[in-house]
Amino acid sequence: MADSLHHINSLPELQTLFSNTTYVAVDFYADWCGPCKTIAPVYANLSKKHSAPGVLGFAKVNVDHAQDIARQYRVSAMPTFMFFKDGKQVGVNGQAMIQGADPRSLTAACEKLGGLAAKRVEEGKK
Repeated sequence: MADSLHHINSLPELQTLFSNTTYVAVDFYADWCGPCKTIAPVYANLSKKHSAPGVLGFAKVNVDHAQDIARQYRVSAMPTFMFFKDGKQVGVNGQAMIQGADPRSLTAACEKLGGLAAKRVEEGKK
């Protein structure tokens, strides 16, 4: 399980993941946040199911430990999920981000990214 989730502690770490991975889903959370704890197993299962090294990565950013990242992406509510392609934030299913513990939206977004990633893997490119 540890392999499929990247725990990011600094902006350079996140930028390294972006430079090595086409699509990245990021969970901005806090240890004290109840809804974050509720959605965490859903996110972990989605990452196990859809992760593809170099193509689709799943990251978790603790906003209390990585305040520079939280500021950069203007995260004001937890949990917030954002999606990136080639290091740039993108909308998935018409949503720029998902705020709050919304398993249905999160699952739909991750499955869409998983489909895009699987297609790239099949085509043999990143």
